[in-house]
Amino acid sequence: MVRTVSNVVRTVAVIGAGPSGLTSIKSCLDEGLEPTCYESGPDIGGLWRFKEEPEPGRANIYKSVVINSSKEMMTFSDFPPPAHFPNNMHHSEVLDYLRLYARSFELLQHIRFKTAVVGVRPTPDFAATGGWEVETEKCDGQRESHLFDAVMVCTGHYTTPRLPLKDFPGIESFEGKYFHSWEYRCAEGLQGKRVVVVGIGNSGGDIAVDISRVAEKVYLSTRSGAWVVSRVGPGGLPRDLFGKSRLDALKRKLFPSWVNEMMVKNLNQSFDHSLYGIRPKRGFFFQGPVVNDDLPARIISGRVRIKPNLKRFDASDAIFDDGTVVHKVDVVVFATGYDYNFPFLPSDLQDKCGPGHLHRLYRHVFALGLAPPTLAVIGLIDGLAPVNCVAELQARWATRVFKGLISLPSQEAMIEDIKKERTTLSKCLINSQNALYLDHIPYMDSLAVDVGVRPNVLRLFLSDPKLAWQVLLGPCNPYQYRLIGPGKWDGARRAITTQWERVHHPFRSQRAEPGPQTRMSYRLIWLLSGSAILTFCFYKNFHLHL
Repeated sequence: MVRTVSNVVRTVAVIGAGPSGLTSIKSCLDEGLEPTCYESGPDIGGLWRFKEEPEPGRANIYKSVVINSSKEMMTFSDFPPPAHFPNNMHHSEVLDYLRLYARSFELLQHIRFKTAVVGVRPTPDFAATGGWEVETEKCDGQRESHLFDAVMVCTGHYTTPRLPLKDFPGIESFEGKYFHSWEYRCAEGLQGKRVVVVGIGNSGGDIAVDISRVAEKVYLSTRSGAWVVSRVGPGGLPRDLFGKSRLDALKRKLFPSWVNEMMVKNLNQSFDHSLYGIRPKRGFFFQGPVVNDDLPARIISGRVRIKPNLKRFDASDAIFDDGTVVHKVDVVVFATGYDYNFPFLPSDLQDKCGPGHLHRLYRHVFALGLAPPTLAVIGLIDGLAPVNCVAELQARWATRVFKGLISLPSQEAMIEDIKKERTTLSKCLINSQNALYLDHIPYMDSLAVDVGVRPNVLRLFLSDPKLAWQVLLGPCNPYQYRLIGPGKWDGARRAITTQWERVHHPFRSQRAEPGPQTRMSYRLIWLLSGSAILTFCFYKNFHLHL
């Protein structure tokens, strides 16, 4: 039995005005819907709006944050970033980009600032209408109720710090200061201190490096290690523009072990992860890498010391699993991640959407067992995928489901699809137990097929060979999903063919523009590698879904 939205969806509540919320507003407008966005803060940006003081219930960042994805990979599909913007933007520049996006598409008029959503409940006639009652609270405490035909939850998963103090005996009598990385802003006040940072994710690595510039000593404790990659790739260009093509995705699907071995080999050529004490037991794709340009240099200079899992505290001492002790610790920073929840949802929906239950979200968006499907979770993903572009395609897909233009499969088919995705992730050596993880390009393509916007590479070779080569061998960035179908953008082809100009532009004031020979060398590499792989695959009679 196919599930579809039987009533006419017109009004949509969007919760949160971060990147996912902004693109959800625009997707609603593109489909002729009427969105109203509720943002508890005074401005747009979500995670990327820096706050001098932590605000409970909201995502926070520290002053030194630079985005891990380059601008051409994190862009929205019909809004290329300004050429003069740096490739890996500071958080303030990411916010500038979001402001430009919001102004260009006139999104601000649909946002109610300083208005928190405190309750979302299905209406009594939900089974027939799919309607929702949304209760909001303004900063002065005034509450109001509103009726909507659909809801898009865009609150992210960096709002509730996970602080597992029970895992660290002796913390209750620790003589120093401790806090979660959510509270960290800068290294001010840590001059000359002995600091332990627990956790080697992106935040843990960044904070350890930041503090090490002023502290007496920084110890970075890791339980499982991490693969560390730099933002800087071949030729000094953004690393994430390489290895992110459709052809690369095909290679990973066909030869996962070989691709993993090559990736690990290349990373260890930069620095030996075993020698530095941070080599994980699992392969590169099993967990998200730590993106950090400075950590190896801080380790080799002794400013950051790697330690194993933190076992317990004794007064001001930190004792680790290997028996070593760091005496007189002044500060401990717990970079131990986040829990995500949706406290405004009914308890039964929280059970379906909360931590550990994301396997109950079909395509990471729609909760199983909710009919009609008029509540979508947007942007709740993790791993190697840039959130902006994934959230955008999720929103484009969800709004068409709301309108009845796309029908969801039966409950049984959706459960089978979720199992199949997890199995595929395991075969590609990706952590299938982390419900937020997804394989970027295959996942985007699966949504794009439903929306009708996945590019047909073979057809492109017949009509536009130059573009076809770039779509197949170049970075698989969001512009590709505006070439055809609903929401087609006339500027998509130009955005793809000029992306390297925008990549090179920020360097122009520092050195001469790269000449044709440099550009041609990259194209030649793409062409030769692509031809070799394609020839091999066709020879082996692989059926290529390009």
